[in-house]
Amino acid sequence: MRIAVLSDIHSNLEALTAVLAHAGSVDAVWQLGDVVGYGPEPDAVVATLSAVGAVGVRGNHDAAALGGPEIEWFNPDARAAAEWTRDQLTGDTRAWLSALPETLAIDDLTLVHGSPRDPLREYITSAAIARANLDEVATPHVLHGHTHVPVAFSVEGDRMGVVAPTSGSTLALAGRRALINPGSVGQPRDGDPRAAYAVLDIERQTVVGRRIAYDVTMTQAKMREAGLPDRLATRLSSGR
Repeated sequence: MRIAVLSDIHSNLEALTAVLAHAGSVDAVWQLGDVVGYGPEPDAVVATLSAVGAVGVRGNHDAAALGGPEIEWFNPDARAAAEWTRDQLTGDTRAWLSALPETLAIDDLTLVHGSPRDPLREYITSAAIARANLDEVATPHVLHGHTHVPVAFSVEGDRMGVVAPTSGSTLALAGRRALINPGSVGQPRDGDPRAAYAVLDIERQTVVGRRIAYDVTMTQAKMREAGLPDRLATRLSSGR
């Protein structure tokens, strides 16, 4: 069973469409939160995920778009985009986002946006934070997003390893515990503007990092037409 693992799409339909086409024939699509926010097409992104039967979890931007207090944590640009998003969502989109849990366990994997111990707020940015969060879950593997940076933290025995996957690199899961962040589909922040995602192979117990270019200028034009903060559009060119 091959699964496309997506995170932090952020209402970027061009990036999502490119990723789904690049992933090709997969058996499932899992998303790790922040489906909306920042970008110009929240309803179209949710409709696309719904059409492919995607399952997954809620992120802090999804919660904020639904009227949650998470918006109080945002910087001015993120807050302006969240307020704009709140005004755009259709009833169907709201219902789809509202149905997302904060955590989801599937077999030996836990899906979460931020971290197992604080799903909507904590960023897993170090080996120490990763190890502490592995102690919070019963499953050997965690899939998470939130940082917009692809990275994997893995434990073999007493040793914690950190890997920054490149496009096409493979992480073997057998015999180790791991937290895997596929990076961001819609707003990468690792210096690479290409959309990031991963393909999980259940039978082979592997995760392969993937990158694909998309029409950044189209997304930027749509953001500016919608009146979203220009910095959110500009940063898509650099992936920062």
